[in-house]
Amino acid sequence: MLSASDLAKPQIIEVLDLAHEMSDVNEREIKKLPTLRGKTVVNLFFEDSTRTRISFELAAKRLSADVINFAAKGSSVSKGESLKDTAQTLEAMGADAIVLRHGSSGSAYRLAHSGWVQSAVINAGDGSHEHPTQALLDAMTIRQALVTNPIGSDLSGKKVLIVGDISHSRVARSNLILLKALGATVATCGPATLVPRSLEPSGGIFYSLDKAIDEFAPDAVLMLRIQSERMEASFFPTEREYSRVWGMNSERLSRLGDSAIVLHPGPMNRGLEIDAASADSPKSKILDQVQNGVAVRMAVLFHLLAGDKGEKS
Repeated sequence: MLSASDLAKPQIIEVLDLAHEMSDVNEREIKKLPTLRGKTVVNLFFEDSTRTRISFELAAKRLSADVINFAAKGSSVSKGESLKDTAQTLEAMGADAIVLRHGSSGSAYRLAHSGWVQSAVINAGDGSHEHPTQALLDAMTIRQALVTNPIGSDLSGKKVLIVGDISHSRVARSNLILLKALGATVATCGPATLVPRSLEPSGGIFYSLDKAIDEFAPDAVLMLRIQSERMEASFFPTEREYSRVWGMNSERLSRLGDSAIVLHPGPMNRGLEIDAASADSPKSKILDQVQNGVAVRMAVLFHLLAGDKGEKS
């Protein structure tokens, strides 16, 4: 699982439907399946993470896999050990799947296709490139909220607006691929310095959130975090100016349709890309995204490590 483009539409729907089943497991008193007993999943994280790492850990444990959490800080990586040597060391210890987050774009593809390891590789975010499981959980959240009978359904006829730092966002890139594959119309919005025209979203590009809400009338609005750690220059005048023009606030929230929803991949900069009233409103599905993240990652691990041989009950 390296890119959202690895999945055709039927496969995406299959994963989302399985994730829906897995979400039922997360509601049980005993949140365990024996599916991956005897398998070992390594979370190999070279960048800081809370939601993604913990949800992959929970997903693997709820499928009864053994989990190894590896953080670059405090490890041999800080002594100069390479990705290749680290991954091969972990595979020699019995890893069946490696969940990789790395600051370099293409690192997951490199690990999967270099011949360094035989383990399954899951891209948990590579630089500014992609984050496919985040796009899957976003699609699951949109489908749950906006489609009457979600099982087996796509997102045809739905309009999704992605707002903010598109240039540096792996979440945006994966969503643009995956939501389009599901039939949704996607538009982007943000400062001209942060919205590359090369991505060519089907719903167009907007440079004002007010204009996007009024003209595009989105069913779902995905607010992105400003990724200052990836910026080497100033892309907008001030944080106050950014919030005024491109931030989600209660006034803009009130102009969305009655059934429209607001999403955010986290972590949120409250008061910058989204205010507290919007983040905590009934239209906000941010906590649903977190919950669905566990179910989606259970489904992905199931497909990669169990396939048709696994028992789901």
